[in-house]
Amino acid sequence: MNTALSVNLNKVALVRNTRHLGIPNVVRAAELCLQAGAHGITVHPRPDERHIRAGDVADLAALMRDWPDREFNIEGNPFHNLMGFVHSARPHQVTFVPDSEGQFTSDHGWSFPADAARLRPLIQAAQDLGARVSLFMDADPQAMADVKAVGADRIELYTEPYAQAHGSAPAAGVLARFAQAALAAQAVGLGVNAGHDLNLHNLRDFVQNVKGVQEVSIGHALIADALEQGYAHTVAAYLACLR
Repeated sequence: MNTALSVNLNKVALVRNTRHLGIPNVVRAAELCLQAGAHGITVHPRPDERHIRAGDVADLAALMRDWPDREFNIEGNPFHNLMGFVHSARPHQVTFVPDSEGQFTSDHGWSFPADAARLRPLIQAAQDLGARVSLFMDADPQAMADVKAVGADRIELYTEPYAQAHGSAPAAGVLARFAQAALAAQAVGLGVNAGHDLNLHNLRDFVQNVKGVQEVSIGHALIADALEQGYAHTVAAYLACLR
């Protein structure tokens, strides 16, 4: 099974927002990534709109209707602004992320059983709108049964700890923990996604050793590489890692 690549466009929007010229264009970036073979597009619209804005979500939702074989994934905190986008954009997948409004970047997963009761109705609401629901999770094998019980369809493994350890002495143990978490998720019927600080140097090792990853969402590193190599070359390089 090849792992799908979803390109996160937040950093394209971040650069655009430093001026009032509308460049770089987020929709054009999505088109170029899809033309290069990306399997999907991801955005994480935060309440302060410091990168992706509400208008971007609407424009990308319209674009994705022209690519019916590709996937639109919207990430965010369901207790902030995410559910409004689920209603308006009707993405294929929503990824619930427990970040605070002013948080620099996502840095931890949901806690179980503590978050279960408040997540359950929102998971159901998103599913009723036709979306697959993935929960952003730390690599904790013991939590996966609780994730399944709350009604989620998938998890997205938070991979920054793996990225930080890659190439160091503790790397094998960290990677084994992620492999165990993925197996535990699959054992209870959950799909497995992954994302955060994956790049051309660590991606292949991850998907070769963490079995059954269905999708990776990559933004910061991929967009940084694209600044030097262009979207087409960069997307092709990431797809090669996933094969």
